[in-house]
Amino acid sequence: MINKILVTGSSGFIGTHLVNSLIVQGYEVYGLDIKLPDFPLNDFHFIKCDILNVSELSQVFLDCQPQVVVHLAARTDLEGKGIAEYAANVAGVKNLVEAVAKTPSVQRCIYTSSQLVCRVGYVPKNDQEYCPNTIYGESKVLSEQIIRQHDGGGREWCLVRPTTVWGVGMNPHYQRFFRMLCQGKYFHVGRRPLYKSYSYIGNIIYQFQKLSKAPVEQIQRRTFYLADYKPIDLNSWVDAFQQELESKPIHVVPMFLAKNAALLGDLLNTLGFKSFPFNSFRLKNVLTEYQYDLSNTEKVCGALPYNMEQGVKETAIWIRTLLNGKG
Repeated sequence: MINKILVTGSSGFIGTHLVNSLIVQGYEVYGLDIKLPDFPLNDFHFIKCDILNVSELSQVFLDCQPQVVVHLAARTDLEGKGIAEYAANVAGVKNLVEAVAKTPSVQRCIYTSSQLVCRVGYVPKNDQEYCPNTIYGESKVLSEQIIRQHDGGGREWCLVRPTTVWGVGMNPHYQRFFRMLCQGKYFHVGRRPLYKSYSYIGNIIYQFQKLSKAPVEQIQRRTFYLADYKPIDLNSWVDAFQQELESKPIHVVPMFLAKNAALLGDLLNTLGFKSFPFNSFRLKNVLTEYQYDLSNTEKVCGALPYNMEQGVKETAIWIRTLLNGKG
């Protein structure tokens, strides 16, 4: 019977939600991170530890004796200039796998990678075909290769590749987006549907938990994309938030004007105005569609608990609190 779970990166967006859900279900939860969570959780064993510190990490495993390890700790931004800046995703993963191998209590590990092991919009032919176009993505490729080379530490294991995750507590980039939406500064680029495999936080937490308990033959050495099974249309998703938040109407900008605005943003960014919110990089991100085959994930995890409308309603409550200066 599984009762002890260790979550690395427990103070992050996904980690905080996962820890909270596991506590509610009665698990003994150990959270490992380099910083404290933003809000206290009851019945939660927090351990401040950097996964780059081999001796401290080994001691954590020795003291906790976890049965399941969910690895989320990583540097996830795209700002790094070289692979050395993503040591947590490379050397840190190697340290973690070695700690798992030395800890007999560990039965299963879920190692978190990223959809960005391939550039957005590129669909790989198999789990080990890579096509990253960021340093972060390259670091995650190395993470996966290390895990496979060490057979996950010799335990039951799988890799997961989350896509874009949204919901209560999402990062400041998305908080800025919602501020712009409420201020009437957001605009649609045309009205063509833009389908993307996004993941609502409540659903991805459910998928992590299902993978932690699934029969070993369903998960062993496999790679799963984690997202809602039905892709969202980006414009419809934003419209749903506009209606729920009762914000100003959203303007629709023709493509040629959007491209000119993006070029202006590129120029302003080059001149040092980094806070200008629109440029060619962001325009490309908006326009690039991506849909993943989630049939294997659905077979193991089953139906998800939330639809898009429920997620929007829950998230909008948090956004209102945030924008009113109360969160």
